Amino acid sequence: MNLTDTRIDQAADLADVTDATTRPAGGPPESRATIGSPDNATDPISGTPAVPSPTRRRIEVVRPGMQTTVQDWPGRIGYWHIGVPPSGPMDDLSFRLGNRVLGNPEGAAGLECTLGGPALRFSEPTWVCVTGAVADARVDGVPVEQWRTVEVPAGGVLDVGAIRGPGMRTYILVSGGIAVDEFLGSASTFTLGKFGGGTGAALRAGESLTLGAPSTRLAPAVPMADQPAFAHRWELAVTEGPHGAPEFFTRNDFDTIVGTDYEVHFNSDRTGVRLIGPKPEWARTDGGEAGLHPSNIHDNAYTIGALDFTGDTPILLGPDGPSLGGFVCPVTVVAADRWKLGQLTPGDKVRFVPIRSEHAAPAAELGVRRRACFGTVLSAGRDGDDGILRRTEVDDETGVTYRRQGDDGVLVEYGTLTLDLGLRARVHALHQHLLAIGHRGVIELTPGIRSLQIKVDPAVLPITSLLDLLAEAEAQLPNSDQLVVPSRTVHLPLSWDDPSTREAITRYMHGVRADAPWCPWNIEFIRRMNGLPAVEDVYKTVFDAEYLVLGLGDVYLGAPVATPTDPRHRLVTTKYNPARTWTPENAVGIGGAYLCIYGMEGPGGYQFVGRTTQVWNHRARPSGTAGPGVDRFPTDPETPWLLRYFDRIRWHPVEAEELLDLRADFAAGKVDITTENGDFRLADYRRFLSENADSISEFRALQADAFAEERQSWRTAGELSE
Repeated sequence: MNLTDTRIDQAADLADVTDATTRPAGGPPESRATIGSPDNATDPISGTPAVPSPTRRRIEVVRPGMQTTVQDWPGRIGYWHIGVPPSGPMDDLSFRLGNRVLGNPEGAAGLECTLGGPALRFSEPTWVCVTGAVADARVDGVPVEQWRTVEVPAGGVLDVGAIRGPGMRTYILVSGGIAVDEFLGSASTFTLGKFGGGTGAALRAGESLTLGAPSTRLAPAVPMADQPAFAHRWELAVTEGPHGAPEFFTRNDFDTIVGTDYEVHFNSDRTGVRLIGPKPEWARTDGGEAGLHPSNIHDNAYTIGALDFTGDTPILLGPDGPSLGGFVCPVTVVAADRWKLGQLTPGDKVRFVPIRSEHAAPAAELGVRRRACFGTVLSAGRDGDDGILRRTEVDDETGVTYRRQGDDGVLVEYGTLTLDLGLRARVHALHQHLLAIGHRGVIELTPGIRSLQIKVDPAVLPITSLLDLLAEAEAQLPNSDQLVVPSRTVHLPLSWDDPSTREAITRYMHGVRADAPWCPWNIEFIRRMNGLPAVEDVYKTVFDAEYLVLGLGDVYLGAPVATPTDPRHRLVTTKYNPARTWTPENAVGIGGAYLCIYGMEGPGGYQFVGRTTQVWNHRARPSGTAGPGVDRFPTDPETPWLLRYFDRIRWHPVEAEELLDLRADFAAGKVDITTENGDFRLADYRRFLSENADSISEFRALQADAFAEERQSWRTAGELSE
């Protein structure tokens, strides 16, 4: 099976998890159009003219607000495995309640407003409902109540002012929903990825929004008992896992996590909510091949609502967060409480309350059973299993651990905490098996280095039933030694020690910390950690290496996490602690024993070595072939990612100025990257390891000595807890 075709069919997934009346909608298909000029609108991905809308119901953006975006619910489902987050409303509850009273499908596209709302002029009489955090809402200057359906007259202006709080986000839902062209099955705006919402960006003054066919208003207001409670101190219901005590955290750490009021940091957004709180003691001294800090693990799939410790910094992952990463997550907010992440405001206090997973409120429920109207979390105790649902043996050499990821997911982990391509082969076999059977209730399948994340609708496929399904699957999987998969060799340019990565380090030193062991030059830090004689040896190792792609979406948009096939090329580093707040698009870095190409601008933690061309094609146009045995990247609007699992990346050096020209060509649609077809055979690879065992062991011994020396220097400097 071609690995670029392994995404789960979104329509089938939504049929499993939602009723037809609750699917995301941007109005009837025949009435969808992009934001902008109604007569000259074009699709932002393909560049083709949009189909004109027969309806004239429109909204003019008089004032856009601070950060107002088009969102639908449940967002962009089915693409987590290649680094596309679901996006959608961060507070799904307020969003869906507003749609429901208007008679819209719960997922119909509406507006999310952060800190302050927009002023909108309506061309026709239109029913609206403003929900979420408290803000001043007026129609033609007359105050109107939130959580009520209000008719805006033709030519009238709905003005939503600054949010007074508590809460962070207000929602504007309109009868018929907002009609925009979908991208990858959703209208939701992902501003970091520059797609969705018609323009890929927040609203701008002067833009025009097209509305879908008007719906029949169902109720004058959202019942008081259904409205969520807002506060400046929040309690979040969490389940244990996937990475608990005593494997990763001490028992004292876990007690502190669930017994402390954390404070919301000002540097928070839709990707994640940073928290201020106590530093863990940690149950490990380091992350081994995954990195020097004990928070480091081999990359696995994250889940929305996970409490992710990036080093010592806790971050609650949001709906625009990364799908894959190498940090531990001790607890996960249950699906029914994730709406609260959208309302956490800098300075707010947060307390994690562990509950039994089977006692989690149903996320599909919008009424009293959702328990959103309570300011506290009702708990009868926690699961007490450290997030471990089950352990068993695959064979005499390999075990499998099933870890809880909230109340709607399981993380399947093979083997021990080591980098072993045989474990990735086992993950691949399970992934393909589950794709083939297409079990009802499975929402997402996302491979990691030695793990597979399985997201489900627990109302359709309970976690206990999923575990039984996985037990049956293990008995049917082939021997991983038989793995043979397509494996292209992909030749990419690399601007070594690129000026953009130097700028990112400088920003980090000025805005985060200047005394980090990897500052002021990441490449020198890599040399030191690996015991290499000179920086030139780092350069030679990277360009000599062949990197095997083991995961996509680290970080975002088809970005690969890869490791050298030859262990003698595996440079081991640690990740930034705390993480960077800015990383240039397509920076190339090393973290643990892995290399990553950053898919877009955003945070990050890998140690920089340079920068390359794009790995996500925003234009997504077919680019032809380049002759027998060699082809160019074929892409289309539905598959804009350029790399596949088990591709092999080979670097060739270019100067920084040359890279800028190549990036400009790529952005213009001139995708000209050479690939060579081939296969990856695990049996052949294991034979290679056996034949070179002595020199591999010698390399690892020297590397281990340097690693230990660096760890001791960190301990002396107070970087590590005793």
